[in-house]
Amino acid sequence: MTKFNKFLFTVSVGYLSIFHISAQNRITVIPPQNIKSIVLKPLRPNNYAPIIKLGEILKLSFDDLHAQETIYYYKIEHYDYNWKKSNLSSTDYMTGFETDRIREFENSFNTFQPYTHYELNIPNQNNRIKISGNYLISILDSYQNVLFSRRFIIYQPKVNVGITAHRSTDIVSINEKQSVQFVINHQNLLINNPNQEIKVAIYQNNDWNSAIYNIKPRYVRGSQLLYNYVDQISYWAGNEYLYFDTKEIRNATNNVAKTRLDDIFNTYLYYDEARGNQPYTFYPDVNGNFVLRTIDTDDVSLEGDYSYVHFALEYLDNYENDDIYVYGAFNDWAITESNQLKFNRKTNFFETSLLLKQGFYNYTYVTVNKYFQLNKHAIEGSFYQTENNYTVIVYYRKYGERFDQVIGMGNASSEQLNN
Repeated sequence: MTKFNKFLFTVSVGYLSIFHISAQNRITVIPPQNIKSIVLKPLRPNNYAPIIKLGEILKLSFDDLHAQETIYYYKIEHYDYNWKKSNLSSTDYMTGFETDRIREFENSFNTFQPYTHYELNIPNQNNRIKISGNYLISILDSYQNVLFSRRFIIYQPKVNVGITAHRSTDIVSINEKQSVQFVINHQNLLINNPNQEIKVAIYQNNDWNSAIYNIKPRYVRGSQLLYNYVDQISYWAGNEYLYFDTKEIRNATNNVAKTRLDDIFNTYLYYDEARGNQPYTFYPDVNGNFVLRTIDTDDVSLEGDYSYVHFALEYLDNYENDDIYVYGAFNDWAITESNQLKFNRKTNFFETSLLLKQGFYNYTYVTVNKYFQLNKHAIEGSFYQTENNYTVIVYYRKYGERFDQVIGMGNASSEQLNN
């Protein structure tokens, strides 16, 4: 089995995130080539992570390049803390139909690449979720085959979570890593055994693959659980994400060298250089996310066009056994054949092309070695000054209960380090 057929997951060893690849731990299904531009996020503006309070709304949208107005269905399932399907029946966590049709879809117009655009709100009049927890939404065809799936989290704010980001104090990695500390305040919730009843998950930049699990509180002080480890909860800080913008798809714009119209548009980016040995430079990013947008039309959902975006990387220090991927939220942080770069001996660049809808995209380059380990800083470097977003999700399972509640969520940015 090749590397791109495996799925990324994260384990916690000594509270340091180590990224491995394993087919046995696949959670989501990667979409087929005709399904593009999958977006699952809250209706609130400037929110990218599919994490909402119970009662709020998530919006799922995607395009089908077959453009045949195919009837698709969706299914929502409840999962436990470890992202394994829970033992609850659908009536325990939702009202309405366990599987239902997607009723909102419409064909594109005035585009060189035809497609059918689909939209779905969660919850809706046919489905309402009753409890907090980890969830998986799957999109099905008429034969009930899963085309693709996405994770999301629903929480009830029963506790307050305070998070701070710090520069690492480890002299070996002081210039390359950031550490996270946080406190859980549960004045209104009686917790008898915090070490058994409370679990947490920590994410960097909403990247599912970055999760650190199974951390116990360092101290318990009254109604506070303190996770104030010095450097044990740490991440490589990485580098600011690269970006391009195709809102003006016919013209070269920021970081776009040229465009060309064949059967559809082709967008050629300026080639990227490995930044590991270059000085750190700050510029604003959206931490690996993307925003579909266009200035040429009124509705990017139906009038946004597609182009083949051509990536080129100059990386002279590549090791023979390392594979290189362009990486970001545009494909849910997945490692697949389509986002793997291949070395072109004619140009001396690592190259790949992705079919992407008009918009603003963040991306970076990662490597995967022969041991199926993901490295986010081999090419781009790691600098403690990098602005990252950290999210802590708090889970609660009282003794004798059947499922893991999500009782709190907190965010913090490393823009202002607390050292």
